[in-house]
Amino acid sequence: MYKEKNIKVKSQHVNKFQKGYPLIFKEALSDPRLLQEEGQIINLVDGRNQFIAKGYYGRQNKGYGWVLTRDEREDIDQAFFKKKITKALNHRSHLFQDEETTAFRVFNGEGDGIGGLTIDFFDGYYLINWYSHGIYQFKQEVVEVLQQTETYKAIYEKKRFDVKGQYIEDDDFVSGERGQFPLMVKENGVNFAVYLNEGAMVGVFLDQREVRKRIRDAYSDGKNVLNMFSYTGAFSVFAAAGGASKTTSVDVANRSLAKTIEQFSINGMDHEAQDIIVEDVFKYFKYAVKKNLTFDLVILDPPSFAKSKKHTFSASKDYKDLLKDTIAITEKNGVIVASTNCSTFDMKKFKGFIDAAFKESGVNYKLLEEYSLPEDFKTIKEFKEGNYLKVVFIKKY
Repeated sequence: MYKEKNIKVKSQHVNKFQKGYPLIFKEALSDPRLLQEEGQIINLVDGRNQFIAKGYYGRQNKGYGWVLTRDEREDIDQAFFKKKITKALNHRSHLFQDEETTAFRVFNGEGDGIGGLTIDFFDGYYLINWYSHGIYQFKQEVVEVLQQTETYKAIYEKKRFDVKGQYIEDDDFVSGERGQFPLMVKENGVNFAVYLNEGAMVGVFLDQREVRKRIRDAYSDGKNVLNMFSYTGAFSVFAAAGGASKTTSVDVANRSLAKTIEQFSINGMDHEAQDIIVEDVFKYFKYAVKKNLTFDLVILDPPSFAKSKKHTFSASKDYKDLLKDTIAITEKNGVIVASTNCSTFDMKKFKGFIDAAFKESGVNYKLLEEYSLPEDFKTIKEFKEGNYLKVVFIKKY
């Protein structure tokens, strides 16, 4: 049993926590200096010492910890973690039955009741992401639940509790049978090579599953496709699977070349028939304009923040200009898939960036469809920031 400590919440923030807000943030606490031991169970109380909620102290880039329960009598123990994780697994039971998709999220932080913790499933291999030293104190409780599942082969982990949520280099293996990497998983019938032991990135972002499927099924046939910030080329592989005449993948990271070749190859596709370019995306835009290159479908999925030798990109400030560059190399009647995982603005503001970019470019457009997180990335309405993904399909006229 973990000791509990009472922490007072400033009066102007009491109502927010009472309404279900799960993130314990520094500004809400009367005296955050009282928090000293990460993993400490804390009772949030009002000015009259009346109980509001119970959570844990764990500093990460978002805040100082997370609310776990609003029941004062509920203990944060093995039974608590078993209840939450089992409920999350049951909620996704149908996904375990799908032979065409063997990689998905099984626990999504505050959406499933424990902020600072996510668990992904890769065909029997669980990958735990710990986002603070605080939540890491409950490692044994979490691991024991996963070890008891029918589908368990092994558990890997990523410690992301360095400053700003950065990954801490480690072996990453926890228990079970060590995987043979690359591990082959499927997403809607397409193969992915996944590495659970090679740093923070595993080879695929699972939150874009529905978008990739849509690109393959409805937008790629016969099209010349450009995939910017392509990482391991997942969008490009799906576009090729959908009948694209050609794909071009651009990413500044040197590793993207070998990783993208690998993803095409394991799907029986000739990577030499595609263009895979290692270059600063911003430089490539200038090159494409200079060479009069245009594309029928452009996929634009930048990180929230990126820094290269000559450019610093922040989605909240620079997405509009990135879109303007994209509009310039998109064919008339072509489609742009604009995507962002930045949590500091909502879909309404994102559509504002889109509108401004087209107006400033003097080009007409139509919004075709939009996506947010898939069902396995469960969110709660009390924490809008948790529903971070925004994807809009836009037709250029």
